[in-house]
Amino acid sequence: MTEPLLEIWTDGACKNNPGPGGWGVLMRYGTRTKEMSGGANPTTNNQMELTAVIEAFKAIRRPCPVRLHLDSSYVKNGITQWIHSWKKKGWKTADKSPVKNVELWQELDRLVSGYEAPIEWCWVKGHAGDPGNERADALANEGVDKILKRAP
Repeated sequence: MTEPLLEIWTDGACKNNPGPGGWGVLMRYGTRTKEMSGGANPTTNNQMELTAVIEAFKAIRRPCPVRLHLDSSYVKNGITQWIHSWKKKGWKTADKSPVKNVELWQELDRLVSGYEAPIEWCWVKGHAGDPGNERADALANEGVDKILKRAP
């Protein structure tokens, strides 16, 4: 019997970029659903997009096939294409400058490099009616709200 696919939608949000930001994750495995959100201040949209994917992988209890939907070309291209060159060049870009958000990229790399099941990275257009992406976006905005409520 084939194991169910873990479907994940992630999103990040940031007000004023940089500024208060949030991340959101929607996970579906068979009939089970898990939602998560959080945030930081100050942060950037790209940092929150990366954090959403990192938090999703941290929440997986045991490896199973994953289809990850994200509206961030930055994260999708970074993890599927650019990261190989960055690592070879000592975490430097093609123009020899340091990779931005390197700590987050290194953490994501550690999580997915050791992952023992297939991962399918699916880019989706944001704010275009994909129900999973819309929910992840709402969760990311909830993360921003949590941060703003904590602000003095």
